[in-house]
Amino acid sequence: MIISINGKGMEVSEYLEDVVRKRVSKLDKYLREDAEVHVMLSMFRGRQAAEITVPVGTTIVRAEEATGDMYASIDNATKKIERQIIRYRTRMDKRIKEQSIRYDMPILPASEEEAEAEEEELPRVVRVKRFSVRPMSVEEAAEQMELLGHAFFVFCAADTGEVNVLYRRNDGQLGLIEPELD
Repeated sequence: MIISINGKGMEVSEYLEDVVRKRVSKLDKYLREDAEVHVMLSMFRGRQAAEITVPVGTTIVRAEEATGDMYASIDNATKKIERQIIRYRTRMDKRIKEQSIRYDMPILPASEEEAEAEEEELPRVVRVKRFSVRPMSVEEAAEQMELLGHAFFVFCAADTGEVNVLYRRNDGQLGLIEPELD
């Protein structure tokens, strides 16, 4: 396993680097020898955060924890990513065994109240992110969104080739935005 450790707004001491390597090496039993694990340690607003990212094939598994203690953050992030990797592997094993994918998620239209709230005041753009997209099914996008812990996910639909947005609604369900050109 290849572990890269970086610090954001802080120096990563050799001792802290050794602690991270020791704790993250517990993931060896779930990952291949050539797997990459990216660890970002940071300090902000008196909180010490550890973020662990593991690219698994075309999927990215990510966990982030912020506490008042860096060692606790590293431990919690490691435990969280371990659970996510186990969940991901279990799902993949299940798919391989079943040889088919079922999708029973209802897609609900946005309510009028949500549309009115958006019209009131729009926030300004403070950050722009660029990333490559690959064709995937809605199920894969939902899984990727869950693994990343995000509220939305932008992806290229495998069946249409169009860019779609999958998002978590306030009621806990998922919504899908399929843009149409006029």
